[in-house]
Amino acid sequence: MTIRAAKLEDLPQLAQLFEAYRIFYRKKPNLAAAKQFLSKRIQEKDSEIYVAASDEGDLAGFVQLYPLFSSTRMKRVWLLNDLFVQSTFRGKGVSIQLIERAKQLVKDTNAHGMYLETEKSNVIGNRLYPRTGFTLNELANYYEWEA
Repeated sequence: MTIRAAKLEDLPQLAQLFEAYRIFYRKKPNLAAAKQFLSKRIQEKDSEIYVAASDEGDLAGFVQLYPLFSSTRMKRVWLLNDLFVQSTFRGKGVSIQLIERAKQLVKDTNAHGMYLETEKSNVIGNRLYPRTGFTLNELANYYEWEA
């Protein structure tokens, strides 16, 4: 398994993975919009997307991170917004490899660290993240406002 930056040529497979990820979070499928969204992220370089590619060239999964800044730390932080591994590749350490690549991005950019959010019902993710060094911040409240 090779972990590398996503490229425009990956869009057909990457968009399929992205759609499966969105469906997991109960969003309506829209493959055309997914391709457009991911294409903009790659072209405008406003996120970092890494893919896990098998030796045969099949994409097994992806991770997408967005840059943020912490005023109190006066440093960049990364938001690990999306992580998904295709079901046929699960249980083979692909998620861990993608998270390790995300950690390397944090180090390469001299950032403070990385944040993520997942639903309480995401049993697999809630087991995975502590195993990869993330700690649950029980001191903070998470609020949301939608337009």
